[in-house]
Amino acid sequence: MTVLVSGGAGYIGSHTCIELIEAGYDVLIVDNFYNSSPEAIRRASKIVGQDLPFVEADLTDLDACETIFREHP
Repeated sequence: MTVLVSGGAGYIGSHTCIELIEAGYDVLIVDNFYNSSPEAIRRASKIVGQDLPFVEADLTDLDACETIFREHP
């Protein structure tokens, strides 16, 4: 099962991704970097030993949301 983690490039979101992956879930990070950094994704990827899928988008953008869910069912 894939879990969409909004704000996954922030402190709490990136640690949530790590815990989800360690629990056997796949994650898709969606973040607009308003209050976060791509560095958090790089560090989380290093901790779990795999690249974490990421989409830069604002979830208040309906078109972006439709695209995300179409491309990541």
